[in-house]
Amino acid sequence: MRLSRYFLPILKENPQEAEIVSHRLMLRAGMIRQQAAGIYSLLPMGLRVLDKINRIVREEQNRAGAIEILMPTIQSANLWRESGRYEAYGEEMLRLKDRNGREMLYGPTNEEMVTEIVRSYVKSYKDLPLNLYHIQWKFRDERRPRFGVMRGREFLMKDAYSFDLDYEASRAAYNRMFVSYLRTFARLGLKSIPMRADTGPIGGNLSHEFIVLADTGESQVFCDKAFMGFETPGADVNYGDDAEIAAIVDTWTTPFAATDEIYDKEEGARATWDAMPDEGKTSARGIEVGHIFHFGTKYSEPMGAKVLGPDGKEHLLQMGSYGIGPTRLMAAIIEASHDDAGIIWPASVAPFDVVVINMKPGDAACDAICATLETQLGAVGLDVLHDDTDNRAGAKFATADLIGVPVQVIVGPRGAASGEVEIKQRKSGDREMLSLDAAIAKLVAQASARG
Repeated sequence: MRLSRYFLPILKENPQEAEIVSHRLMLRAGMIRQQAAGIYSLLPMGLRVLDKINRIVREEQNRAGAIEILMPTIQSANLWRESGRYEAYGEEMLRLKDRNGREMLYGPTNEEMVTEIVRSYVKSYKDLPLNLYHIQWKFRDERRPRFGVMRGREFLMKDAYSFDLDYEASRAAYNRMFVSYLRTFARLGLKSIPMRADTGPIGGNLSHEFIVLADTGESQVFCDKAFMGFETPGADVNYGDDAEIAAIVDTWTTPFAATDEIYDKEEGARATWDAMPDEGKTSARGIEVGHIFHFGTKYSEPMGAKVLGPDGKEHLLQMGSYGIGPTRLMAAIIEASHDDAGIIWPASVAPFDVVVINMKPGDAACDAICATLETQLGAVGLDVLHDDTDNRAGAKFATADLIGVPVQVIVGPRGAASGEVEIKQRKSGDREMLSLDAAIAKLVAQASARG
């Protein structure tokens, strides 16, 4: 992709409305444009990142046995009346009527709709277990939308819903999603800590928020430092082995970890925390990047979602819900990975793999080397952004650092004359001069190592 032909509206100054780093950098790097309070357009650079996040989320959901569907954004109010949530949900729900006066709503979540789908088709325990997910836009009319896409009113959500015959099976489904989330966030370059969370009116004690530690986090969290040394389950994890999956969950839930809601609500949690040695605990701000919980028959009972069990009797479906916000993840990744110059994208979600910086467009040697890099790296599947603009060198370097592409290849007249280019690693700042062939081989090898 030639930058001279790309749509990348870079801002030189920090936007006054941006309160946190991710909001500021997403605006400056031309990723988003605010259209109304808490509502944003995704510009090309932002959409590229979002697409890569969605790909990883899909791969890990599919790996864990979830099946993708797509439900609409507009829902009937009647479904929500069945569950009892229509009036109870509050002012965050955007309510509307169609031309015939039918009451509708812009879905803030999809428990009712997915329950209606499953009750219509799933009649026997032989059709279970079942986990359906989709990646769809949601709307919640936040009283005070802020922090850019971190807390917007319209946002993209991956929400999955599990259906099982009994509690034991639904707990196994919960565990599979738990492990899937650990892997998802690790692949996104994030160190997530699962923390016991308040289930609110749903009840029970099976709920976890996945938290990324960051100074700009929305809440205070408390956790054992042991989490920092835990290794994420590998790609060979066997989701078909309930015992193996349960053992992983047990490892990740044994050390103390709780959100401020649990800490403030439960005296036992505070007592446990106070008894821990200071050198073994961390109290910090955290960003929620995922939330999973089991709610049993909360929706299946009022909506009549039952199956015939092996005993010949009808059983209410046991359900769980599992959410990840891809748009919020864009901001969370930036909060966790940036410096004074701009964003530092993990390679897995970077909008481009390589930015080739032509220091003197129009110079025959520079143009030829840049064209070769663009062609050969693109041929092996790397996404290449070619800065062929006539901007000054300082502006080119500032743009490359701001947008956070992992690798910069700098092509100047002096190096080009001898067939050499300079490679800069965005994260470390390391630089090296290599021949063109050696540079291409190195970049291809790096990409292959990442998988």
